[in-house]
Amino acid sequence: MRYRIKALHPGMGVTATTVEALDEAEAAARLQREGAQVLSIVAERGRWLAGRGARFPLLLFTQELIALLEAGLTLTEALETLGEKESRTESRQLIERLLATMREGRPFSAALAMQGEAFPPLYAATVRAAESTGDLSPALARYVGYQNQIDAVKKKVLSASIYPLLLIGVGTLVIGFLLGYVVPRFASVYADAGRDLPWMSKMLLAWGEAVEAHGVWILLGAATGIASFMLALAQPATRAALTRLAWRIPAIGEHLRTFELARFYRSLGMLLTGGIPIVSALGMVSGLLSAHLRSGAAAAMDAMRRGESISAAFAQGELTTPVAARLLRVGEKSGRMGEMMERIAIFHDEEMARWVDWFTRLFEPLLMVFIGLTIGLIVVLLYMPIFDLAGSIQ
Repeated sequence: MRYRIKALHPGMGVTATTVEALDEAEAAARLQREGAQVLSIVAERGRWLAGRGARFPLLLFTQELIALLEAGLTLTEALETLGEKESRTESRQLIERLLATMREGRPFSAALAMQGEAFPPLYAATVRAAESTGDLSPALARYVGYQNQIDAVKKKVLSASIYPLLLIGVGTLVIGFLLGYVVPRFASVYADAGRDLPWMSKMLLAWGEAVEAHGVWILLGAATGIASFMLALAQPATRAALTRLAWRIPAIGEHLRTFELARFYRSLGMLLTGGIPIVSALGMVSGLLSAHLRSGAAAAMDAMRRGESISAAFAQGELTTPVAARLLRVGEKSGRMGEMMERIAIFHDEEMARWVDWFTRLFEPLLMVFIGLTIGLIVVLLYMPIFDLAGSIQ
């Protein structure tokens, strides 16, 4: 569920942000880990449906802002230019709110944090770190690169799942046609024949007779079941339960952990490169982790506050892999921790891409065999009485 939170950040004043969490306690805990004092929490119900079509184009906005800043415009002039060219009312009003906040004397990062529904906390944190060094354009470019890499991984996973989903959809339609139209027709023919049928054929034809007699109710029941499933799937609690179930599957759970850690290390590396201290950066990105790893991030922060090294703290929080542990130690020795975390993320992204490719190559043929066997079984059961009749005639 989405929660609209007003919080008091040290050095930034009161900010408003939107957080995805299972309940109010989890949403408040995320802000408190960043050192903020939560003032109010309001659950947002149904807003994502209304605002989905008007989603703010964050990457395009950032790329255009970088171009204007590198052309020599000041930040205020660049934002005014983007507001003037914006044709969508919602986006123009959002930019005007940013400018109004900045004219009150607040920094750009505070203005972004107050518009948390459009600018994620990671974005505001990147800008806040850049404000102290004056390199806003490079910091924004790092965020664009980070988001493009995250989107590239998601596109790989999505493109790999399209063909299996297509197979499942077509197979379901064919099986539904056989069970909903062909089987009832055969059931009426065999009912008039009065012959003794094999028990599996009897079961299948009994289904056909049920469809013939109560087809409308069966169709309504199926539609209700599908709608209920989709509504349940839209609930954060249901998705969290499915995620926990997937994590318990040995092969899939390990690769889900690798995927989350890759995103975690990439986000952390970007913040460290921008000059944000490790403990603060870890608190900001811990919200990207699932509940399994979020407790580990909290343990790692506690360990670092006690003076332990990053590699030892991450190992205690189970936030490492063998490759990550070695590269973290290299980063501690060289002082290039941000770069090492980027390398860890790249390594695990490539590992994940190879696994997705292998899994789809294995899963697609198995899925085709399963669908083919199911359709073949239905057809054989329908024609078995005909084969028996032909054998008796001979």
